[in-house]
Amino acid sequence: MDKKTLKERQKAFESLPQAMRESLSPEEKTLFLTAEQWPEELFQKLDEFILKE
Repeated sequence: MDKKTLKERQKAFESLPQAMRESLSPEEKTLFLTAEQWPEELFQKLDEFILKE
């Protein structure tokens, strides 16, 4: 993953409400920041913050 994508994901993570950030496990945070594809469970947890195309 390139640095630009990582910075964008970090900004997106920081823009989540604090309670949501704190509800993610360390593994989920790592997936949020670095995974090419998120597992379905992470999508479900973040559903209200994901824009549908």
